[in-house]
Formats: sequence, C-alpha cells, structure tokens
Amino acid sequence: MPISNISLQKIESNLLTQKKINLAILRLDKIHEHVSGNKLFKLHYYVEECLQSNHKTVLTFGGAYSNHLVATAFLCNKKNIKSIGIVRGEEPAQLSHTLQKCKALGMILQFISREQYKKISNDEEYLLLKKMYGNCSIVPEGGYGYLGAKGASLIMDILKSKNPSHVCTCVGTATTLAGLCMNKVASEKIIAIPVIKNMKDIFTRIEALTQLNVEKDLIVFNDYHFGGYAKHNAELITFMNKFYVDCNVPTDIVYTAKMMYGIMDKIANNYFEKGSKIVCIHTGGLQGNYSLPDGTLVF
Repeated sequence: MPISNISLQKIESNLLTQKKINLAILRLDKIHEHVSGNKLFKLHYYVEECLQSNHKTVLTFGGAYSNHLVATAFLCNKKNIKSIGIVRGEEPAQLSHTLQKCKALGMILQFISREQYKKISNDEEYLLLKKMYGNCSIVPEGGYGYLGAKGASLIMDILKSKNPSHVCTCVGTATTLAGLCMNKVASEKIIAIPVIKNMKDIFTRIEALTQLNVEKDLIVFNDYHFGGYAKHNAELITFMNKFYVDCNVPTDIVYTAKMMYGIMDKIANNYFEKGSKIVCIHTGGLQGNYSLPDGTLVF
C-alpha cells in the first residue's frame, strides 16, 4: 500500500501550549488527488478480492457527493476493473463535480430513487443486482463491511511508533472507526466524532464488523455534527478558514472540519489531561468543498 505521501503534521498554537497538549494530524488527504484519506485503505481488500475472483467488475453505492464513489472509480480504472455506481436519487440535469469525475474515470452510473436505495441493504437485494449487472463484486456504501474495516485497520500501523494517547476520527458508516479499534494497542483511546445527527448505533456497528466490544476504549463526542450529514453553518466555515490560515491544513465541510472543531473545542474546555498526545486522522474528501460557492473558503 503506497504511503509515501502521508505525513504526521504537528499542530502548534497558543492554546495547545497553554494546555500542554501535543496535537498532530495524520495527513491521509495527501495520498492522492482522488483516492485520498481513508478510502484507499477501506477499498484495499475489496479490490483484491475482486481481482482474485476474476469478476473484473465492482458495483458500489453512494450519493451525488460520495468520496467513496470517486475513489472506487479511480481504483477500478487503475486496476482495469469495470465499475458501476448505484447513485441515490434521480439523475440531475447537471452532474455534481464528484459524479463528473466518476464518469470520466469510466464508472457506469445508475440513478435510483431514494426509496429504492433504502431497500438495498441485504443479500437478497445484492443477488438481484448481480442478476441485473452480471457476476460482480459488491462493495457496500462507504466500504461498510469486514473487508472495509480490515483495510482501515492498516491505518494504525502507521502510528505504531508514535505512541499516541488518543486517536481521533470522524464517523460516517463507522467502518474506519471499526478498523482503528481492531488494531489499537491497549494504551490508546479511540475518539469518534459522528457527522450524522443522532447516530446511536456506533457500538452495534463496530461489534457487527469486528465482533469486538469496545465500550471501554472508545469515546464518542456526539455534539459536533452541525445539524447532520453534509450540513454546515457560518461558524464551521469560519473555523475552517481560520484553521487553514493558522495551521496550513485544509479541511472538508462533511468530515474532517467537524472532527477538528470538536477536538479543539474539547481541548479548550480541558477535556484532555496535560501531556496528552492526540492524533487526528484527516480522512480526505476535500472535493466535497466544491459544493460551496466560490470564495467561501480561503483555500
């Protein structure tokens, strides 16, 4: 797995100095323009399985701004695998920047209603899709599954020699979170910041993916979703711009900005003990910012 572009960037500020906190960001967003953040890790074993099975076709799911879809399209293009994306919602007159990129990378897009999309969640529905599109490898939305978690667990290998006290991630499907929990060491606490409102099934999701009970080692901050998935307000935008100017780290409105806002808020309010070594995982997805009007962000 290519990790040469990944860096662990130390963050410095008066607040961190005052609180005696060590904070760094694992810059997974630097891996690649398209397959940034955690996506390469989550897709790793799915794509390997497809190649070994000789299906030569990957079928997966996502919305109009899905980082997962464009990452899948890119990897399949690179591996000479056919890709099919089942897109939530009716086909718009103008495709999003994300879907345009998917199409340019050769992904076949199939739009279905939101009602139909909700039904695609079990083996019976997967069998129907295989009848429609041929014998293909199906990757659940966001890579949610054991193979996705197993791939995400490789992220922790990068941190083995860094000895963090806390490893923080934003949470969508909880696949990356499950992977981190699979490969943590006993001294590490994992912090999860859901970007979805009222996400109450995190521990259930992790147990389903890993068979692990992680309640003693997992901390969940539920109050930084800013209204729900992909929702944002002026306060978050202001934070993103200031964080970039101060720290030279671009963040996205869907995931990493909310995580960093939450962690900085907790530091300011003395949640972490002095001497804590916190690592926040930048999960990429910067293309989500293309949905904002020009000039909204300074980066």
